[in-house]
Amino acid sequence: MYQLLASISTQDLALRQTPAFAASFLIAALFYKFGSFALECVAFLATWFAIDAGFQLVNRLRAAKARSSGPRT
Repeated sequence: MYQLLASISTQDLALRQTPAFAASFLIAALFYKFGSFALECVAFLATWFAIDAGFQLVNRLRAAKARSSGPRT
């Protein structure tokens, strides 16, 4: 975890992870009532991973589309 945080700039980390973190936190707070902190924490982390993976996929698809429909001369 330290290596991950140390290898990414603070601004880049905030821009990439804040939306996924916020959505995951909201979902966990509203819906995860397992009665066990450990289970809720694991579910929150899994949700954060899935949402972030979705965001990254959308960003890659948008970037690929922008490259393919770039300026034509």
